[in-house]
Amino acid sequence: MSATGTPLYSAELIQEGNAYKLVVTDRLRHTVQTTYVSRRVVEQLPTFLSKLDTLHVGGLRQR
Repeated sequence: MSATGTPLYSAELIQEGNAYKLVVTDRLRHTVQTTYVSRRVVEQLPTFLSKLDTLHVGGLRQR
């Protein structure tokens, strides 16, 4: 998958020992939000990303 256009947000997941820190940067407002997330959330990220990948390019699927 390739990205084109203007990046609005960027995210990093950082491991600090046994802890995981999620850092999200709002590239338009130049702000950064940081929160610690559980290992379970980290393990569920591939599933969440896969669900996002099933969305159509034009928006959410019709139900």
